Amino acid sequence: MIFTPSTIPEVMIVEPEPHHDARGFLARTYCEGEFACRGLNTRWPQQNHTLTKGRGSVRGLHWQADPASEIKLVRCLAGCALDVVVDVRPDSPTFGTWELHELSAASRRAIYIPAGFAHGFQCLTDECELFYLMSERHAPALARGLNASDPTLAIPWPLPVVNRSERDVNLPLWSDFAKPAVG
Repeated sequence: MIFTPSTIPEVMIVEPEPHHDARGFLARTYCEGEFACRGLNTRWPQQNHTLTKGRGSVRGLHWQADPASEIKLVRCLAGCALDVVVDVRPDSPTFGTWELHELSAASRRAIYIPAGFAHGFQCLTDECELFYLMSERHAPALARGLNASDPTLAIPWPLPVVNRSERDVNLPLWSDFAKPAVG
């Protein structure tokens, strides 16, 4: 596997190195030892698989708060998606910074998203499937989110944004989230 830090150093692109033969290929998509030697998470008690039917659909931006902050390893199994991560760690030098990464079934690459990052994606094709490894089980009381259409974040979605859930449409704006503490 090839591990490449993104512009936000804690976010990592993970690419398989397929071994081809006449039958096709074999590629490791996860190796505990390779993740551990880089100081990355190796515990994945929950796995999620999403199917999003419509091109242009947006899911997110979601994260889970302490004490059950989630680390995610996200891969596209079918179609193509533009994956977005936003640093929501108030003490981070990259607080408020976002990155875009294209994930596709063809590239087979994954993105490693540390705890403290909001995550979302837009489907660039119909019938888009993403598969997540999660470091924590879902805890509804700790679920958090930001509005993916927030003009302050100004994420440049390449397609018109469609098919958002009612929950996602009503998520707070960055200005509501990033207000300084009073007192």
